[in-house]
Amino acid sequence: MKHLFLLFGFVLTFSSCKTPVSDVHFYNPGISFELAQYRKQQVADIHYSLSFNIPSKKSEDIRSHLTLEVEISDLSHPLVLDFHEESSHLLSLRVNGQETEINHKDQHLIIPKEALTKGANTIEIDFLAGELSLNRNEDFLYTLLVPDRASTLFPCFDQPNLKANYTLTITAPKDWEVLAGAPEMASEENGEFVTHRFSKSDLMSTYLFSFVAGKFQKATSASEFAQTMLHRETNPEKIAASIPELFTLHQQAKEFLEEYTAYPFPFQKFDFVTIPIFQYGGMEHVGAIQYRESSLFLDENATNTELLSRAKLIGHETAHMWFGDLVTMDWFEDVWMKEVFANFMAGKLVNPTYPDINHELSFLTNHYPSAYGEDRTQGTNPIRQKLANLKDAGSLYGSIIYDKAPIMMRQLETAMGETAFQKGIQKYIKTYANDNADWNELVELLDENTEMDLQQWSEIWVNQSGRPILSDKIELAKDGSISSFLISQKAEDGSDKIWPQLFDITFFYPEESKTFSVAMTGKTLNLKEAIGEQQPAAILYNSNGLGYGVFPLDKASLANISALTDEVMRGQSYINLFENTLAGNIAPILAFETFQKGIANEENEILARLISSEINSIFWKYLSEDQRNKVLPELESQLWNQLQEDLPTNLKKTIFSLYSGLAYSKTGQEQLYQVWKKDLEIKDLKLNPDNFTSLAMTLAMYGHPKSDIILTEERTRISNPDKLDRFDFLRPALSQNEAERDALFESFSEASNREKESWVLSASGYIHHPLHQKSAIKHLPLALRLLEDTQKTGDIFFPKRWTSATAGQYTSSGAAKIVSDFLEANPDYNPILKSKILQATDDLLRVQGMK
Repeated sequence: MKHLFLLFGFVLTFSSCKTPVSDVHFYNPGISFELAQYRKQQVADIHYSLSFNIPSKKSEDIRSHLTLEVEISDLSHPLVLDFHEESSHLLSLRVNGQETEINHKDQHLIIPKEALTKGANTIEIDFLAGELSLNRNEDFLYTLLVPDRASTLFPCFDQPNLKANYTLTITAPKDWEVLAGAPEMASEENGEFVTHRFSKSDLMSTYLFSFVAGKFQKATSASEFAQTMLHRETNPEKIAASIPELFTLHQQAKEFLEEYTAYPFPFQKFDFVTIPIFQYGGMEHVGAIQYRESSLFLDENATNTELLSRAKLIGHETAHMWFGDLVTMDWFEDVWMKEVFANFMAGKLVNPTYPDINHELSFLTNHYPSAYGEDRTQGTNPIRQKLANLKDAGSLYGSIIYDKAPIMMRQLETAMGETAFQKGIQKYIKTYANDNADWNELVELLDENTEMDLQQWSEIWVNQSGRPILSDKIELAKDGSISSFLISQKAEDGSDKIWPQLFDITFFYPEESKTFSVAMTGKTLNLKEAIGEQQPAAILYNSNGLGYGVFPLDKASLANISALTDEVMRGQSYINLFENTLAGNIAPILAFETFQKGIANEENEILARLISSEINSIFWKYLSEDQRNKVLPELESQLWNQLQEDLPTNLKKTIFSLYSGLAYSKTGQEQLYQVWKKDLEIKDLKLNPDNFTSLAMTLAMYGHPKSDIILTEERTRISNPDKLDRFDFLRPALSQNEAERDALFESFSEASNREKESWVLSASGYIHHPLHQKSAIKHLPLALRLLEDTQKTGDIFFPKRWTSATAGQYTSSGAAKIVSDFLEANPDYNPILKSKILQATDDLLRVQGMK
């Protein structure tokens, strides 16, 4: 890692340095890099014994106790614990048996060095549990402590490279289930409460510690490696169709990863819980994975894409048991490492389970549009980002980590070869099991199995942001054959970056096609293999979907995209058309017409979903209101007619989703109303109760004349209490009374009203929908002002999603001015949050350029 040693030399300096750090770094809010490095050399053998007494009423405090056992080797400074709560939550402190004065400031509990001793120490703390990340509800709660939120719950060393064991005791109402990261070894009933005692956990970082408690249903697998799951789903069809399959998918993922990594499942247990309001798709807590309930519970009519998505989610969280939980990043600037392997392995392990699905196509459509969605913006960032303080770690997450990184890793695996790549990964897992590692250390191991210059390769792919724009220059000889075929690349941001990458180019002739493999290593490449070939009728760049960037596009070939027989080629063509449209090379209306033709002819569900997404984006963001009104009747008619055809159920559900998302005309509303009313049944369109609830909300958002009646009746159809609570929360966002919508959005100024983040985002999406923007634009300044607060109180994805659900839906010049004025008025604005604004409002800014 010769080049990276220079780039990250400061990391190595601190890693080997034994010189005490300045006290000033201890007392900054958050966990500074310097404090974290000092504590890494100061403490070892950490064991947290924690007890939480959960009352039956949400309004009552959770009285808690911590006994911390820790080895201390350096007493040149105090011992600093992290506790991001009010000082009043700390009730008492005993250090090595002696009552000690509480010194809590700037989110830290400082233990005086005079009270400590070199070697073994015991610290006892009575405290009230912090609730910022406790996610308390009336009859259940769950912890979610990534990336630095453990310290909002209890005093700890809240950094990933200080792994510890945990012994947990939880007292909860007796009709509550409790799940934690270690096996439950005993329980004792005491009146209306039960005390649950858990055995000593495996080693884990603080962000992976968790527990769930509440009124849940329990299910247990019958496999040799038994699993327990908790859930709150009440739909009997979904329960019957899902639970056995969920256990099977987890078991299959576990077996695949054990074989791939050559390392057995690393923890005592493999349980999981589904939560209705969970903020993410899933979270890889050791021994107790948490999932969003709707992502796992599907009915018997689920589409292939929905089934595949669920399998990949389970594969992703299972892969984290090795990549992230067993081997953990040393510092959160390498958080992408655990995510890239989780996504990359999820794609590998689902392939055998779904042999009928085109997995190359699935990878292409799952990762490229999302990665481009951030990498094309002015707010893009490298895969590996520098991080000075863990308080900013949550803002590192995004599509670059989750989607560009797997694209990068696939390029690396292709260049190295699968066998060499897997060999390096197996050594990585074995070498750093139950420990921490950074990207430099992984690359050193991969270096042993390849002749590539991984340092140079990594510098552009991992440490730099952006993507290349490729162009061509073709010269012909007198006989019409190709005499020169020059391919060039330039960075989209105008820099001199060069992406080394592999991709294919396919020439199409009337009777045949020819494919050439390209290994792009410099700014230009003369494709010698093409010299002497006759000029083709059409050229498709990146025809295997492996390359990354914006590729040349021939307008004359647009009409032929839907006729391409190769599904990956079709997918790449649609994606590249979309990117060329946003780059200003293709008129949006021409792209829209091409996508409209594509959805009319597409028989592959994965591609139909891709095209639907592109139609929706172009329609609502890149067509003017006049253009929308002009094209809508024909599009509505086309989609409605397709729904009457004899199509597979999966494809029909995709088309109906597209139709319901834009059929706001009187005709469209009436047809949707008839479907919701169940007066009209579309053959082979299988809608479940959740689909009908969503349809009722869509009709209200469109302003159907019977909106209030629709919502009132839909409420009577909902039996699940969690779904009923969500419906009631969202209803003001769907009101035909502007004042009610205004009041709901303005209520989000209070952090307590933003606790159920997925609900808040859905409500904001309705309020700021393009059909409501004339009345909602007045809220944009408030939405932007609240962004900093959403970072402080919300979870890792919330700031970007908040901005996308509000400012990110607008296309007007007035909205663009509001965003521009906000950034100009705040020149010293948090650069991480500024990048989130630029990412979320990229469409808004691009539309102004097109105008």
